[in-house]
Amino acid sequence: MPFRDRIDAGRRLAQALLPYREKDTVILALPRGGVEVGAEIAHALNAPLDLLMVRKIGAPMHSELAVGAVIDGGSPIVVRNEEVIRLSHTSEAEFQAICRRELAEIERRVKHYLGGRPALDTQGKIAIVVDDGIATGATMRAALRALRQRKPAKLVLAVPVAPPDAIAALRSEVDEVVCLETPDDFGALGYFYEDFHQLTDADVIAILDDLAPAALTGPANGGEHGR
Repeated sequence: MPFRDRIDAGRRLAQALLPYREKDTVILALPRGGVEVGAEIAHALNAPLDLLMVRKIGAPMHSELAVGAVIDGGSPIVVRNEEVIRLSHTSEAEFQAICRRELAEIERRVKHYLGGRPALDTQGKIAIVVDDGIATGATMRAALRALRQRKPAKLVLAVPVAPPDAIAALRSEVDEVVCLETPDDFGALGYFYEDFHQLTDADVIAILDDLAPAALTGPANGGEHGR
C-alpha cells in the first residue's frame, strides 16, 4: 500500500505507536526525510523531536565502503567495523582523520538545523528512532548501536517501509520494531510514495521551529550535553 507522502506515512506510523503517548518518550529522526515523518509522530504522541545525525566513515580509497560511523556532535559516539578496517587496510590515522572530518560536518549541520538548542537526553527514556524508510539498513544499524550506548530504557525502530531482510537484520539492535510495510519486491524506497520529493534544509528547519515551543523546549527536554 503506497503512502501519499511522508506526512501520510508519519500519521499512519503514529497510530501504531500510540501506546507510547504521554510516556517518557523522545522521537529521534534521521534527516532529512525522517524529520517530516517524525514530526507527525511527535505531534500524535505529544513527545519531543530531535535529530539523530549519522555520518558514515568511508574507507580512504573507497568512500562508499563503510569502515564505521559516527553519530551526534556534542558527545560523539563512534562505531567501528573492525573487519572492514582490516580488509580495506585503513590505518588508525586515516580512520581518525576521516572521523574528525565527518564530525565537523555533523557539527555544521546541527548548528544549521538547531542553532543553540540543546540535545535531548535519552538516558532512561523510550527512544523511538524514525526514518522515511530503510533500504540496506547499514547506516541505521550504526545509529542504533551508537544510540544504545546512551542507555535509553527502551529502543524502538519505527519506519513506514523496509525490505524484510533489512528488518530481520535490525531486530537484534532494538527492543521493538514497528514497520508498516515489508514488501518482498522492494526495489527503491521512492516506489512506495506517491510524493517522494527531497526535503531541503529550510524544510527541516521549519519543521523543527514549528515543534520547538511544545516539544523541543518543553519539560521533557532534559539537557544531555550541549551540541
